[in-house]
Amino acid sequence: MLNLTDITVRLGGRTILDGATAKLPPKSRVGLIGRNGAGKTTLVKVIAGSLDPDTGTADMPRGSRLGYIAQEAPAGQATPFETVLAADIERAALMHEGETSHDPDRLGHVHDRLMAIDAYTAPSRAAQILVGLGFSEEAQHQPLDSFSGGWRMRVALASLLFSQPDLLLLDEPSNHLDLEAVLWLEDFLKSYPATILIVSHERDFLNNVVDHILHLERGKLWLYPGGYDSFERQRAERQAQIASARQKQQAEREKLQDYVARNSARASTAKQAQSRAKALARMQPIAELVDDPSLSFDFPSSAELRPPLITLDLASVGYGDTPILSRLNLRLDPDDRIALLGRNGNGKTTLARLLAAQLTPMDGAMNASGKMRVGYFTQYQVEELESDETPLQHMTVQMKGASPGAVRGQLGRFGFSGDKAITKVGKLSGGERARLALALITRDAPHMLILDEPTNHLDVDAREALIQALNQYTGAVVIVSHDRHMLEMTADRLVLVDNGTAKEFDGSLDDYIAFVLAKDASDTAKEVSKLNKKDARKAAADAREASQGLRKAAKAAEAELAKLNEQKSKIDRAMFDPSSADAALSKLTMTDLMKRRAEIEGAIAAAEATWLEASEKLETVAA
Repeated sequence: MLNLTDITVRLGGRTILDGATAKLPPKSRVGLIGRNGAGKTTLVKVIAGSLDPDTGTADMPRGSRLGYIAQEAPAGQATPFETVLAADIERAALMHEGETSHDPDRLGHVHDRLMAIDAYTAPSRAAQILVGLGFSEEAQHQPLDSFSGGWRMRVALASLLFSQPDLLLLDEPSNHLDLEAVLWLEDFLKSYPATILIVSHERDFLNNVVDHILHLERGKLWLYPGGYDSFERQRAERQAQIASARQKQQAEREKLQDYVARNSARASTAKQAQSRAKALARMQPIAELVDDPSLSFDFPSSAELRPPLITLDLASVGYGDTPILSRLNLRLDPDDRIALLGRNGNGKTTLARLLAAQLTPMDGAMNASGKMRVGYFTQYQVEELESDETPLQHMTVQMKGASPGAVRGQLGRFGFSGDKAITKVGKLSGGERARLALALITRDAPHMLILDEPTNHLDVDAREALIQALNQYTGAVVIVSHDRHMLEMTADRLVLVDNGTAKEFDGSLDDYIAFVLAKDASDTAKEVSKLNKKDARKAAADAREASQGLRKAAKAAEAELAKLNEQKSKIDRAMFDPSSADAALSKLTMTDLMKRRAEIEGAIAAAEATWLEASEKLETVAA
């Protein structure tokens, strides 16, 4: 389906892709992975045609359609429902032509094609996708400009899924989704009928969706069968083979160097020594596995405080005079590891901000330890980093009065040592910026970490390093994440934020996933049932419109047949009884009459075919 051949891309004097080559099997679901900055997005842009490689090609079968989400979210007064329906360009064009054309014959062809592409069920399919991605029926019909950027990116994703391209390119599709929407997306992609290439760093998502892993490392591509866990096993075996081969090569190199050193000066062995020296020069060193500093996370721990850290007693919190969450009863102790669950928009971030003391209770009570320090991480902090400043400048401002050694030490905990500390933020990858934000919020050794989607932009290895660091951290942790693997490895309490409050969820994360899937199936069925009634009315109206045009076409064909048959009868009379012929026919020779008769018979055959086609289509529409 997709052939990548010797693709090389150089940007800013640096080689990003270096002869990258791979062949994706037809209808495969491939996860594209690699370290932050490895060039995954660059490769996707080459495949999408938005970036020309220095050398190489990305080839698909002729006529194949490629789908890729643009960087900018859709906006304007159109609704999510209208935007998704418009993504099927052929359907939209045919529907417009069906409403504006007055040619009965053309209308018949238009409605025939609409039925062939299943156009009349499109509203139901669009609604199901939007419901799965978290849009209620009411939200589906609100203007795009009333939604945040994250929700508008969901509309872009819904539009792409609805258009069903032959090659579906998804670059971190779960970054704007909550856990519930990620679960729905997994189920959708598992039954997708064409080829998928997904850039993702979520272990569970990759294990559940893909059947191949395409690993991008040092500008090269390696294709592995299976999901992410299978890839890790295969990669570990390959790395062991590389390490073994490198050890053998090093031993051989030392042996050759020793021989050359001992025998170069002796005339009897000089030739052999020279031959060994040439062999040594030709020997290409096997690349050593590099210890990547971007895997460095080390949260400083402070002196433990006496429990509880925070208690909420029938507390309410919201914005202005509008409460978002009410009747909150919650206690956090120094050793708590809590995951906040629930759909985006239900109030998880509002609760996190309350715990971080960025919001105050509107009602009820909140008691917190007076000595407690909180480190609160959000994606906004990553986006607000100054591009023209370095990590060292950022940390120096935040640790005002601290010694240069202390500032450098805090940066070093998160992999920013040496030149990395003085590299401008604008040149850092998304994962590196996230690490810098984590370094900044933990500069004063907080007693509690509140992390709102900390894994966005972190690759799989970096996420594992973050999990290890959180498990070594001695303070309390409150985490919001759609990464199930991270939640399973770090949280021991689950709090469900739903229906205007937050309560302990009695069960495991697997129990919660089963609960979500069952609830979503019920909710989707209700939403789609409502929409199906609308669709039935719309389909009936479309069928009436289609049959009206077809009836016109059939009547026009009948009228044409009657006219042609009358002309044929006149010619027949002129041929057998010239005295009865009208003035125009009486002037024609027998040869001319026979020729005219043959032309009319051809026209009659064409009119009969048109009438028959319209009649058959009328029967289909009625059915």
